[in-house]
Amino acid sequence: MLLWIASALGLTFLSIFIIHSNFFKDVRHVITKLKAGRRILEYARTNFTILDCFLEVVKTHPHKPYILFKDETYTYRDVDEQSNKAARAFLQSGLVTRADTVAFFLGNEPAFMWLWLGLQKLGCSVAFLNYNIRSRSLLHCLSRSGARTLVAAEELQDAVEEVLDSLLEQQVSVIILADRCQNARMVSFKDKMKLASSQPISKDLRSHVTLQSPAVYIYTSGTTGLPKAAQISHFRVWVMSKIMYLIGMNSNDVIYSSLPVYHTAGFFGLTAAIERGATVALRTKFSASQFWDDCRKYNVTVIQYIGEIMRYVCNTPRKLNDRSHKVRMALGNGLRPDVWRDFKSRFGNIQIYEFFGATEGNFALINYCDKVGAVGRDNFLFKKFFPYTLVKYDVYKEEPVRDSSGFCVEAAIGEPGLFLSEITQKSPFAGYTRDLQQTEKKKLHNVHKKGDAYFNTGDLLTIDKDGFFYFTDRVGDTFRWKGENVSTSEVADVITLADCIEECNVYGVKVPGLEGSAGMAAVSLRGQKFDSAGVFEIVEKFLPTYARPRFIRIKSSLEVTGTYKYLKNYLVRDGFNPNEITDSLYFLDEKVKRYIPLTPDIFSSVISGKIKI
Repeated sequence: MLLWIASALGLTFLSIFIIHSNFFKDVRHVITKLKAGRRILEYARTNFTILDCFLEVVKTHPHKPYILFKDETYTYRDVDEQSNKAARAFLQSGLVTRADTVAFFLGNEPAFMWLWLGLQKLGCSVAFLNYNIRSRSLLHCLSRSGARTLVAAEELQDAVEEVLDSLLEQQVSVIILADRCQNARMVSFKDKMKLASSQPISKDLRSHVTLQSPAVYIYTSGTTGLPKAAQISHFRVWVMSKIMYLIGMNSNDVIYSSLPVYHTAGFFGLTAAIERGATVALRTKFSASQFWDDCRKYNVTVIQYIGEIMRYVCNTPRKLNDRSHKVRMALGNGLRPDVWRDFKSRFGNIQIYEFFGATEGNFALINYCDKVGAVGRDNFLFKKFFPYTLVKYDVYKEEPVRDSSGFCVEAAIGEPGLFLSEITQKSPFAGYTRDLQQTEKKKLHNVHKKGDAYFNTGDLLTIDKDGFFYFTDRVGDTFRWKGENVSTSEVADVITLADCIEECNVYGVKVPGLEGSAGMAAVSLRGQKFDSAGVFEIVEKFLPTYARPRFIRIKSSLEVTGTYKYLKNYLVRDGFNPNEITDSLYFLDEKVKRYIPLTPDIFSSVISGKIKI
């Protein structure tokens, strides 16, 4: 009898595995996620921060390498002592006191982390400014954080001096990471750190800190206007740091990060290493040509990616030692399916964990099944604890579709929908600091029942019959033409199939007298020549008429944010007027089956309606 029961159970589990091959992965992921959640709740009860975790690693493994940078190795003890010096130097300067907010204007360097840890020891919060911003954007981001002290890298001193008068008028003090500073209105810092003691800092200085207190302010990329400061609590720092635990990283791993530390992905690579007691190989800036040499040099086992950097790596010349490395996992987002396949085919069977989430968001998906192109799984167990939904979205009206009762309509299988995650006590949304209006704009109310509230990701996703989520487009990037919704990312994927196209950024432009927006693509070329007939052949073969870009703009390079997201705003604003744009412009001519130069005469005929598009 027992043998019969055991056989029946065995057959049951076997049938589940065959029919639902990802079932056990789903269960394992939920269990791991719940364990992480319980641990974080315990941290919240005892006010145990990532700094406390760092100090524990310092005690247990003081000589363990924490940061590998160029040819230098900084152990956990090294970074602890440097952070103590930094904390004392901040206090002794008289420019920082406990519980202040300080802004960082720094690149990727070990000092970023020991300065941050030093300020954490003082109970301070830190705003991470994008080191590429200048002038108005720099002043805007600083004012949003409320910081009264700006810490800037020596190489960024010129950018600070451009706005120094405005900073001083706003009573913002400036600290430069240099031994000496020629400008008497700014304070040099390295000399002060050298003189400071490395003795431990009293915990009393951060006695006011809880896991609900702000730890950092991280800014949105600014692709849809000026950047907004997302408030990241100590609780959220833990949530982000646990992602490496979810994918199975351990203390023996070495993470390679060339992502900007001022952004979420780069920063949580460093904090996740603390959580795991692991090592980070940090690079100043991403380099496709040095990527694998660095991985071999530092014995990297886990890599982080974002945006297009994996494509850049795949575009490097093939080498005999392409598979000579120790990398076993890759974590990131924005990896196109064709690049995904190319990467694994060329560099080996590396487990890829593509995730979906936002810096300010209260929820994230992760593709733990290594399903090519997917950003996560529709896991009913996970959804029970962290509710989310995919609802129909009207691109033309730019709002979710609601039924006669006023509630949102769920998207069908295979239908693009707006991804929303419910705002609950377990999944709070802190919003943007000093920007209540933008915070409220990210919330949707009465989604499925009266009184509920959801975080609006602003992203359109699709779920397939097997329960996998796929990124479709960003709301605002999708445009409407000829009564149809056009996904910019899907069109860009098609256009880059053309041999002459290196990069492509698709967007919609207004044409006088016509509803919606006509498709336009800004492209950079692999060579010197634009193959107008070849590109036409590609778009004709793979895109319906309404989705084919009517205009193409040739650029030497495409502008991106610090996290490799294409900038569209200025391109949309420029439109397609050859009298105002110096770049080469082309117009889709379906009669001659090619893109032809967009002359002022053709432009006039288009906007007057003589040429029908």
